[in-house]
Amino acid sequence: MLNEELYSLSERFLTHLELEHRYSEHTIRAYRSDMDQFLSFITARFGRTLLTDISHVMIRDWLSTNIDKSVTAKSVNRKISTLKSFFKYCMRQGLLKVTPMTKVIAPKIAKRLPGFIEEKGMRALEENVSPVSVTSPNIFENDFEGHTHRLIFEVFYQTGVRLSELIGLEEFKVDKRNLTIKVMGKGGKERIIPISNGLSAMIEDYKAEKRAHLEGFEERVLFVHPHTGKRLYSKYVYLTVRKYLSEHQITTLKKKSPHILRHTFATHLTNNGADLNAVKELLGHSSLASTQVYTHNTIGKLKEIHKQAHPKA
Repeated sequence: MLNEELYSLSERFLTHLELEHRYSEHTIRAYRSDMDQFLSFITARFGRTLLTDISHVMIRDWLSTNIDKSVTAKSVNRKISTLKSFFKYCMRQGLLKVTPMTKVIAPKIAKRLPGFIEEKGMRALEENVSPVSVTSPNIFENDFEGHTHRLIFEVFYQTGVRLSELIGLEEFKVDKRNLTIKVMGKGGKERIIPISNGLSAMIEDYKAEKRAHLEGFEERVLFVHPHTGKRLYSKYVYLTVRKYLSEHQITTLKKKSPHILRHTFATHLTNNGADLNAVKELLGHSSLASTQVYTHNTIGKLKEIHKQAHPKA
């Protein structure tokens, strides 16, 4: 198999991930970048290469060029994961008997604890009272745009959904009778998340206001742009969240993204005694290991209580 055929095989592999495993556009883009880099390296360094000639030495050589460029261990591990998936695909297709990845060891990643917003900061957002502004005491304006922004924060914090899940949330997936929402998660997996009476009422008010305020809006999706009526896009939501968190000094965290609200949702649940398996299901994690990172805050709170209450602490 010549390198031209390797590129063709790479495309078939990516199509397989997209159609069969329903990987997100973002993930496919990352995998394509990794495969293109790897195949370009193989071509430049070794010329025409058979699939069966690709060895762990070649792969280590390629990875070392990335490490020399100060690529993070997390990025290197993702590249390793891409190649592992690629060679497994080749084995399933009967093109390889053994994967060269067995002798490739992934670098260890230092555990980075997720940042979250303190409950005081979230109360300010929920109560719509700015902790810093005297001239403009409210965080959100009392108009359709302000109501849209406020509901974005409420859905993020009360459900822990991902940015892509919030944007893709459809009106008919909100069940006001059973107080649940149904979201489409990673890998095309749907999950049901309970919501409060208060959030359900906010959603119903928003839907009514949307119909009174806009004409020709995208009716299927819940959230639309407050001026154009079109489906919200990622950058708009990201900039909206960052704006409010920054202007009203809701948190001292440097990173002020929608994902911080997901971390906050999970951390506040675990800090208040929620079962870790339940949090896993709410977040849509495929493995409990992904959810266990939130226990650090629970342990921290227990240490604080122990220090304050125990005479020997």
